[in-house]
Amino acid sequence: MVNLLESSQEKVMDEVKKPSMLAAVLLKRTIVTALLLTACCLPGCRKRNNVESMIDKAGSGDATAQFKLGEMYYEGKGVEQDYQKAVEWLTKAALQGLAGAQYNLGGMYREGKGVEQDYQKAFEWYTKAALQGDAKAEYNLGLMYYDGKGVEQDYQKAFEWYTKAALQGDAKAEYNLGLMYYDGKGVEQDYQKAFEWYTKAALQGHGWAEYNLGLMYYEGKGAEQDYQKAVEWLTKAALQGLAGAQYNLGGMYRKGRGVEQDYQKAFEWYTKAALQGYGWAEYNLGLMYYDGKGVEQDYQKAFEWYTKAALQGYAWAEYNLGVMYRDGTGVEQDYLKALDWFTKAAVQGHVKAQFNLAVMYLEGEGAEQDYSKAVEWFTKAALQGLAEAQSNLGVMYLEGKGVEQDYHKALDWFTKVAMQGDAKAQNNLGLIYDEGKGVEQDYSKALEWYTKAALQGLAGAQSNLAVMYHEGKGVEQNYEKAFEWFTKAALQGDAKAQNNLGAMYLVGKGVEQDYEKALDWITKSAPQGYVHAQYNLGIMYYEGKGVEQDYSKALEWYAKAALQGHAKAQHNLGVMYYKGQGVERDLIEAYKWGLVADVQAGKVSALSTKLKNEMTPSQIVQAQKKAREILDLLKKRPQIPEKE
Repeated sequence: MVNLLESSQEKVMDEVKKPSMLAAVLLKRTIVTALLLTACCLPGCRKRNNVESMIDKAGSGDATAQFKLGEMYYEGKGVEQDYQKAVEWLTKAALQGLAGAQYNLGGMYREGKGVEQDYQKAFEWYTKAALQGDAKAEYNLGLMYYDGKGVEQDYQKAFEWYTKAALQGDAKAEYNLGLMYYDGKGVEQDYQKAFEWYTKAALQGHGWAEYNLGLMYYEGKGAEQDYQKAVEWLTKAALQGLAGAQYNLGGMYRKGRGVEQDYQKAFEWYTKAALQGYGWAEYNLGLMYYDGKGVEQDYQKAFEWYTKAALQGYAWAEYNLGVMYRDGTGVEQDYLKALDWFTKAAVQGHVKAQFNLAVMYLEGEGAEQDYSKAVEWFTKAALQGLAEAQSNLGVMYLEGKGVEQDYHKALDWFTKVAMQGDAKAQNNLGLIYDEGKGVEQDYSKALEWYTKAALQGLAGAQSNLAVMYHEGKGVEQNYEKAFEWFTKAALQGDAKAQNNLGAMYLVGKGVEQDYEKALDWITKSAPQGYVHAQYNLGIMYYEGKGVEQDYSKALEWYAKAALQGHAKAQHNLGVMYYKGQGVERDLIEAYKWGLVADVQAGKVSALSTKLKNEMTPSQIVQAQKKAREILDLLKKRPQIPEKE
């Protein structure tokens, strides 16, 4: 038995050592197969096997595998990207109740990827996932309720779903919840809670939450105002590239709030935001180039940045662009373009643009002079409370320009501005009460308003107040106070006050008589075209008061006043031509001025009567013709009051 067994073993061993041809072939195949299996340990082959395995599992109904396979097709990882197949596998997993698949499927329907966009189906799938507590689904469900997509808009339900997601730490939900508390949508407005939720999201690095948190610290809403913390959070958001945060951070550096004032850093942050097309940053960058703050002054670059912002419809940029075209700063002066940009800004309600547009129509710059349009735009600006516009509108009603003359409306507008402390309006109100235009004449009220304006340093009001004291209107006559107020106004260059101060020195009222000082003040006033000063200066040269008598200069100053319609100067000029004082004797010129003076004064003078008797008919005709020419010229000039 033993020998047989041993023999048998040996035989077998011999067969192994000497295989048949068939066995050899099989052995080779086994070796190749082993080599192939070894090669499949490489990464690429493992991925193929993983995909095949995933497909096998998914096909067998494994929900997790279906979900992962859907994600793979969506992202194109391990397989060629295919949204339709992604939808197919996500649907299978979602129908098995897998929340992640339901959420992703909702996203596919919302974005219309691999399937026709369908907000209602997106809403349905988000709801399924959200009811399982999926935070992202809860957040997106809140979004759909907020925007009213796939479901009727409902801020309260949006708030509810945002809250669920936020309580799970979803940063986007925390941020949106902050927004809802801030705006009071779906919940009672509560800045403190808005601040709390923004903080939670911001601590997770949510850029918009960081930005809004910075704004809340800046405004002191929901937390005590703290510029330093505002800068801190705005910086975090700005470093994430949020243009609004970059712009506001620029503003903090420009104003020195929460950080040391630094125009250069302000310029840098404005530039970052402006390069992203942020309109307010473009506008402020224009300002910095215009003012030369943080950068070398460059009107052309200011113009360029203003233009960028203006083309986005920013009214302040449109207004500043109008100013640059009007003044020819950084660009060739162009009233038409200035008018165009002022109009764009004005239509948006920019009050200064409305005012400047009115001024352009008033002066006929860039458009035909149009008082009606001037009134229209002054009115718009005035209704926004701009004192300058209200004051100008009062003047338009007072003078009946572009609107029917209406002293009552002039009074109303002047009163509005005067009550705001505007000195010019206070002075105009004083004039209305002084002259009794649109209101019963009241010297006391005139005095009151003149005083308010005079105390603000308005030269015209100081001069008018001096007149009230000089003439005892609304107050006891007091030459000393008249002298005091005339002096204040005269030192500011007010021609009327300079003349009247000179007159007081001339006659010695309120001050010791002093011809030289009288001459000095009247000489300051006359070159400014003040007609009464020109006449008075003529008298001083004629009579040699404060100066050596000089008929030529007397004649010169009388002539200036005469051509402005001053009747006494016209008469005196006629006398000098008659007597040949400072000029060769000329009866025609003498009679001409005598006739003009008679018409201005409304009575025939002894001079005219005497001259008529001494002149030939031909001389009289010539003088009358010349007088008519002067009178025609004077009709085009405003009436000059004879007494000041």
